[in-house]
Amino acid sequence: TDAGDASPDEGVEADLPIIDEKAVEQLTKGLISHYLPDLQRSKSALQELTQNQVVLLETLEQEITKFKECNSILDINALFSEAKHYHSKLVNIRNEMMMLHEKTSKLKVSWVTF
Repeated sequence: TDAGDASPDEGVEADLPIIDEKAVEQLTKGLISHYLPDLQRSKSALQELTQNQVVLLETLEQEITKFKECNSILDINALFSEAKHYHSKLVNIRNEMMMLHEKTSKLKVSWVTF
């Protein structure tokens, strides 16, 4: 026959070696046993890292809460300071009113006796 009439796949099957399923299984097991310990260690390390990150995040949230509480305390201190200031103003106004009341009472008494 003519060389151009031959199929490109013709005779390929005869060139392929026979695949031994047991050999493939053993090679697969060998490959897995070679890489699996490293992958398991990596998985364990990643799990530990993730747990540490969770702990770190919780700690950061607690610290943020503490800072917020500190700011609240500072706000409360400022509020108390302001309250003291206004309290002293009220005391001064009260004293002035009492003094004015005494003066007006004296004036009334002097007008009545006049």
